[in-house]
Amino acid sequence: MISDKVRIALRILIVVILVFAFTIIGVYIGYNYVLSQEARFDELSSGIAEGKYVIKKDTPGAVPILLETGDSTSDIADKLQEQGLIDNTFMFSLLSKINGFDGAYIEGTHYVKAGLTYDEIMYYLTLEPASVTVTIPEGTTYEEIKEILHKGGLNFDDAEFDKCMNSPDLFVDYNFISAIEIDDERDFILSGYLFPDTYTFDVNASPESVIRKFLNNMNNKLYAEFFTRAEKIGMSMDEVITLASIIQSETSSVRDMMYISAVFHNRLDSKKEDMQFLSSSATINYLIKKSGGKASIKHSSADLDINSPYNTYKNRGLTPGPICMPGLDAISAALYPEPNCNYMYFCATGNGGTAFAVTLKDHEKNIAKYSENWDKDEDESDYNADTDLGDGDTDEDTDTTETTAEQ
Repeated sequence: MISDKVRIALRILIVVILVFAFTIIGVYIGYNYVLSQEARFDELSSGIAEGKYVIKKDTPGAVPILLETGDSTSDIADKLQEQGLIDNTFMFSLLSKINGFDGAYIEGTHYVKAGLTYDEIMYYLTLEPASVTVTIPEGTTYEEIKEILHKGGLNFDDAEFDKCMNSPDLFVDYNFISAIEIDDERDFILSGYLFPDTYTFDVNASPESVIRKFLNNMNNKLYAEFFTRAEKIGMSMDEVITLASIIQSETSSVRDMMYISAVFHNRLDSKKEDMQFLSSSATINYLIKKSGGKASIKHSSADLDINSPYNTYKNRGLTPGPICMPGLDAISAALYPEPNCNYMYFCATGNGGTAFAVTLKDHEKNIAKYSENWDKDEDESDYNADTDLGDGDTDEDTDTTETTAEQ
């Protein structure tokens, strides 16, 4: 008869053998699962690289899943269940831990579709999110930027974007934004600060995150010496950006920018009140385009009489805010105008150039010389913010029944 001690020992031995056997079986099954999973993911990765398994917005059955900052695995599982892509959120969360996907999911918009296994969905959510690349040209207005972003594929709400553009309190961590003096007559407070460049955005990026990406770039472009220089010439950085936006809208020529800047600085610093009008045709075109019209090289008396604080023919000094997004050359020109330059007038030559003058008499000679080119220039090419224009002052005794951008 087997003693109790032997019986206990046999039971322990059996348990140990069973545990060992289950461990071996578990390791074997797990090892084979890992191998098969790696094989599946390798095939999936290769297929995606070849374009075979790519899921895009226009893929039949594609469902967008937006992963936001701070989303946990359980949050992601809930979103997937809400879209009918998974049935069991607990199982998804468990498999995510087992498969090592926790913490690997990438913020942004991903496209998946029904019929994918849980681990396939996990794999897609670790890939780079759907994004678009857009280029914002120098001199682009805020309204044009929204149009470019929408055409590129971004899905933001315009009203929300507008609200963010008029909410500098959201971006007070940027010193150049917190320093802006709010003017009720300003169209959009942050206009001028969406630095023109090439950007990549998530298709469902929020307006605030889009603006932050622009401002981050602007922050990198505004060197410390720019602020020192602005203070030296008695301007705030916002005034510099505003002046730069007008310069940018006048010409794409870096050389001409410096001379045009000199003209504007000379006018801003003039002791003669009638010379303190920038009389910039770029500001008139800004108003014309704002009302749905087409910008032009030549302007009528009615154009020049538009009632707006942005009309520099009727208001002295700078506009209430920037009229476009200036590039680095225009910002530099606003800060560093051509030295020892006493020009007070300029006009377009009609072939992409600019003619400058010190006196009104010489300015009128330039107008007589080049005005015949303006109609031809407009017929041959559409005006845009990068087209060279000319500006200056309209003296009270000058007849301007049909005035041009040189006035």
